[in-house]
Amino acid sequence: MSTLSPVSPDPAAGAAPAAGANQDLPPQRNRPFSRANLVQTIVGGYVPLILATLVVVVPLLWMMLSSLKTPGEIVTTDLKILPQSFNLENYKVAMTTVPFGQFFINSLIVTTVGSTVKVILAILTAYALVFVRFPFKNVIFIVILVALMVPPQVSILPNYILIAGIGGKNTLWGIILPGLGTAFGTFLLRQHFLTLPGSILEAAEIDGAGHWRRLWQVVAPVSLPSIATVALVTVVSEWNDYIWPLIITDRPETMTLPVGLTLLQNSEGNGAGWGILMAGAMLVIVPILLVFAALQRYIVAGLTQGSVTG
Repeated sequence: MSTLSPVSPDPAAGAAPAAGANQDLPPQRNRPFSRANLVQTIVGGYVPLILATLVVVVPLLWMMLSSLKTPGEIVTTDLKILPQSFNLENYKVAMTTVPFGQFFINSLIVTTVGSTVKVILAILTAYALVFVRFPFKNVIFIVILVALMVPPQVSILPNYILIAGIGGKNTLWGIILPGLGTAFGTFLLRQHFLTLPGSILEAAEIDGAGHWRRLWQVVAPVSLPSIATVALVTVVSEWNDYIWPLIITDRPETMTLPVGLTLLQNSEGNGAGWGILMAGAMLVIVPILLVFAALQRYIVAGLTQGSVTG
């Protein structure tokens, strides 16, 4: 009876699975708190973020501090960051030198009426471009895209001739009328409406809803973040608009807040008026900063809505 001799393992056969196993292993990643990860996070994340924040915050902070300083603390070779005493005298002088109350009311009217009409027109136009069938729809959309590329300064002279010719100079409706169309809002809402599922509108159509009901009871509620984004951007642009109100108005009774700063600068043209000018600028930007800070989350939600599909 023969006996089987033990077979020695083949080194090559044993090494092959080990090599294959090593190939299947995922590549080693740096530890979360390794030096390489920390350097990448700081250089690629925190440093650009800090620089961008400083670029935005430092001028605003300097303007706020200057509005609390006396003329001797601003026009001096001895730089002082903080004012010696926090007084509001510059704000008092700014509000009494020019009629800031009238400027604020004018800006509020122009911003409210102009932005409301702009948003409504953008919603209606975008809905028509997506859900209504009519000839030359794509041509009209291309014209809207072209309007996005044309700088608004090009239309200042034709608008001035038109508005002045129909008696709109030194009137609030003359400030509002030329800017009622918004190519940006129409484009943004159209792109969002294209991402809406057709089954929602088909169900509403089966239930007998016409275009008007479908727009305000179906499309608008589900598109609220995008509509809020358009509204917020429009409000900010209307409030801060300077060139057109400066050209079409030359009376304090119809000036808006940004134009009122020019009137304040003319009355405080010497070096002693820098603190007063900074106080006036703070009065202009604080209301819109508060609105923007409260609603800025809608911008992110509105601009990214529909960008991810799955």
